[in-house]
Amino acid sequence: MSSATKPAAAIGQADESDGKKMASQITIRHLPSLENVAEIKQSFNRHLHYTLAKDRNVATQRDHMVALSHTVRDHLFSRWLRTQQAYFDKDPKRVYYLSMEYMHGRTLTNAMINLGIRDQCDEAMYQVGLDLEEMQEEEVDAGLGNGGLGRLASCFLDSMATMALPAYGYGIRYEYGIFRQKVVNDRQVEYPDDWLANGNPWEQSRPEYRVEVSFYGRPEPVDEACLHWKWVDAQKVIALAYDYPIPGYGNGVVNTMRLWSAKSPVSFDLSYFNHGDYIQAVCDRNLAENITRVLYPNDNFFEGKELRLKQEYFLVSASLQDIMRRYKKLKAKDSSIVSEARKTFAEFPNYVAIQLNDTHPSLAVPELMRLLMDIEQLGWDEAWAVVTKTVAYTNHTLLPEALERWPVDMLDKLLPRHLQIIYEINARHMEAVKKRFPDNAADMMRRLSVVEEEGGKRINMAYLSIIASHAVNGVAAIHSELLKATMFKDFFELSPEKFQNKTNGITPRRWLLLCNPSLSDLITSKIGDGWVTDLYELKKLKDLAENKTFVQAVASAKTDNKRRLASYIEKHHGIKVPVDSLFDVQVKRIHEYKRQLMNALHIISLYNRLKDNPNAECTPRVIMIGGKAAPGYHMAKDIIHLIVRISRVVNNDPIIGDKLKVVYLENYRVSFAEKVIPATDLSEQISLAGTEASGTGNMKFQANGALTIGTLDGANVEMSEEMGRENIFVFGMEVDDVNALHKKGYVPRQYYESIPVLKRVLDQVRSGEFSLPGNETEFHGLVDNLLNHDRFCLLADFEAYLKSQDDVSALYKNQDAWHRKAVLNIAAAGKFSSDRTIGEYARDIWGVESFKMPPAPATATAV
Repeated sequence: MSSATKPAAAIGQADESDGKKMASQITIRHLPSLENVAEIKQSFNRHLHYTLAKDRNVATQRDHMVALSHTVRDHLFSRWLRTQQAYFDKDPKRVYYLSMEYMHGRTLTNAMINLGIRDQCDEAMYQVGLDLEEMQEEEVDAGLGNGGLGRLASCFLDSMATMALPAYGYGIRYEYGIFRQKVVNDRQVEYPDDWLANGNPWEQSRPEYRVEVSFYGRPEPVDEACLHWKWVDAQKVIALAYDYPIPGYGNGVVNTMRLWSAKSPVSFDLSYFNHGDYIQAVCDRNLAENITRVLYPNDNFFEGKELRLKQEYFLVSASLQDIMRRYKKLKAKDSSIVSEARKTFAEFPNYVAIQLNDTHPSLAVPELMRLLMDIEQLGWDEAWAVVTKTVAYTNHTLLPEALERWPVDMLDKLLPRHLQIIYEINARHMEAVKKRFPDNAADMMRRLSVVEEEGGKRINMAYLSIIASHAVNGVAAIHSELLKATMFKDFFELSPEKFQNKTNGITPRRWLLLCNPSLSDLITSKIGDGWVTDLYELKKLKDLAENKTFVQAVASAKTDNKRRLASYIEKHHGIKVPVDSLFDVQVKRIHEYKRQLMNALHIISLYNRLKDNPNAECTPRVIMIGGKAAPGYHMAKDIIHLIVRISRVVNNDPIIGDKLKVVYLENYRVSFAEKVIPATDLSEQISLAGTEASGTGNMKFQANGALTIGTLDGANVEMSEEMGRENIFVFGMEVDDVNALHKKGYVPRQYYESIPVLKRVLDQVRSGEFSLPGNETEFHGLVDNLLNHDRFCLLADFEAYLKSQDDVSALYKNQDAWHRKAVLNIAAAGKFSSDRTIGEYARDIWGVESFKMPPAPATATAV
C-alpha cells in the first residue's frame, strides 16, 4: 500500500526522535504522484466516500473542501515523514521558535502552491464540476493570534521550511481563536471563534508525546546545599501535542508546528456521583482544560491575569520537556540505551537554538534552569551556561504598557520554584552590575534589577529575557536603535554585544504568489519565477518602470483585483464602490498609536470639502478601514463606532454620490487580507514616529503595488530608503521632533485653535453631527481626550497629513505616473522578504544551516 492510500491514522504519526519505532512501523514505497490530474480526482473521490462517508448527491461544499484537503494532505504527509526521518538520521542543530500566537489563515491553497500542485488540483476540480475558489472559501482561518506578532511567526515558519532550516514552531492550540467581529448598531460586538467546531483536516494528534505541567504546590530542597529541589503538592495538567505540517516551497521539506492542548489528568470517578460531587468533579476537570480554551484578545496591553500566566508557563514547560526529550534520544540510533554523550548537556547549545517571540515565552528561562538543575541534576553554573548559550529574545514593542511585569505574589502562588530561580538569577546579576558600575552601583542596580519595587513588587520579564539571552534583537532598524537609546539603554551599556537588529519580512509565497496571481504571473512572465524564493529578483523590474506596456499591464492587474474586492464588499457589506476610485486602505489592529482616528478626521475634512463645493474637481476615493479592537479597550471601540457612523452619513448623502465612499471592513483576518491587499492603491501607515516597532502590513501592500502614505516609523524608514523618498508619501514629525515637542510641552489645544479645518472637524464630531438623534454626546470623550491629552500627537501631525493626502490626490489623477511609482515600489520590495530575515537569524543568532534533503526513494526503502 502506498502512503497515498494508507488510512489517515497511518500517515505522519511518528516524531523524528523515535527513529527505531519508525523503522519498525513505516515503509515509504514512493512519494504519491498527485501531479497527475486523474489521480487527484481518484484520491478526491476516495476521501469523499471513505473519509467523509458521503457521495456527490449529499456532499456539501465544505465536504468537497475537506476531501480535497485530505487529498493534498496525503501528498504533504509523505514529505513530512521523510523530512523528520532525515533530521533524525543526520542530527542537525535545530531551531525552536516559541510563540504564544500564530496567524496561519487558511492552509489548503498555501499547501497546494508550496507543493506545486495548485494547477492540477484546479483542473481536477473543474473536471468533476467544482470550483476551486468557491471550495477554498469554506476553509476557516486558523486565527491563533491577535495580529502582527502571530502573522510574523507564521511567515517565519514558512521561510524556515522554504530555506530548509531544521525548525519547529511551538504554540498553543486555542479552542477559540481571535474573536469574530461584527458591527451591530454601529459598534463592534465580539463573538467566539469556534474554529475547531467542524474538525481540522490539517492537524495530527500526538498522544504519545503528552507531558505533565505543574502549577501551585511548594518547593522542597533535596540536598543540604539547597541546590536541587522537588516540587510537591502541585496540581498537574496534561499537555497533548497536535502537529501541523509546514511545507517549504518546492523543496520537499515539511517542518512541524506543534501546538499544545490542556487536558485534565484526572479521569472521571463515577463514585463522585453517589456522593453528590460528580458535577463538581466535572467542573474541576474543566478548570484545568480552560488553560487552552481561548486566546487572550489584548494586543499591546499587558494584563496581569492568572490564566494568561498559566498559558505562558504551560507553553514553555511542555515545549522544553519536548525539546529535551528529543535532544536526549537522538544520539541513541543503534541502541535503546541513551548514549553517554546525551546524558550530559554540555552540547545542548550545539544542537538547540531557542527563540523567544517577545516576552510571552520568557518563563522558558527559569523553567529550563529548573529542568536542568532539579530534573537533570546540573549545578547552577553549568545550567546557566547552557541557558545563556541557547536562548535568544526578540522584542516587538516600544510601548511601556505592553511590557510584561508579573506580580511577585502571583508567581509565588502559581510557580513558587520559578520565583526562587528568578530571585537567584537577579541576585547574581546584581553582583555583576555592582562590579561593572562601581561608581554608581546603587542607582544602576535599581535600574537594571529584574525585581521592580515601585507600585508593588513585580518581575520585569523583558529584563529577565535580556539577562538570560545571548542575543537580543529589535525588528526594524529604527526600533532597534530606539531600544538601545531608551527602553533598554542601561542594558545596552552593560552588554552592547548582545543587541542586534533583524528587520521583519513577509513570505512572498502567501503575500504575492498566492494572494495576487494576476500580478505574480505578470512578474514571472518578465523576469522568471526566481523571485518566489529570492525576492531581491524583483529589482529587475526597475527598468520596466519606463516600459509603458508593462506599466499598463500592472495597472490592469490592479483593476482586476479591485473588481474582485468591490464585488466582495457589495455582497458582504452592501456597499457598491466604484472601481475607478482610489482605494485608500488602513487595516490593522485598532489602537490609538496607529492613529485610525486621524484617518477618520481626514474623511470628515474630505466630506466637508465636497459639501462646500459639490461641483469642484476631485479625486474619487473609497476609504476602507478595518481591524479589531481588544474587547476591553473602550477608546479603540469608540474609534470604530465613529468610523462606522461617518460611513453611514457619507454613503447616504446624495450630494456626495460616488465621489467618496467609506467602508468599515468587518472581521478583518488573514483570508480577508488576501483579498484587500492586492486591490489597494494607497496604504495608510500613519503611526506616530517612534511607536510602531516595524509593521509588516506595510511590506505586503508595497509588494502588491500599493503606494504608501506614512510617517518615518518602524519599517517605513527602510522602505523609503529602498524605494526612494520620491516614491512614498512621507509626512509628519520624526522621532527627534516628537521628543522635542514633548520636552517643550505639547499643548494639543493650540493646534485645534490655529488650524481651521481641524477645529471644524472636531466641533462636528463633538456636536453630534455624525451621531444618531439622542446620542449627540457619545463622542465627547474622544474629542476631549484629543484636546487635553493626545498622547500620540494626532493634532500635531494633522496638517502635514492633509497636505500629503492632497499630494496623493494630485498624483492619482496622472495614472501613468501613479502606476510607474507602483512598479518602482514592487521592484524595491526585495529586502522585506521573511527569507532574508530568517537567513540573518540563522547566521547571526541561531548558528544553523540549510539542511540538504536526501533524494526521494524511487523504490521501497525501510526507514
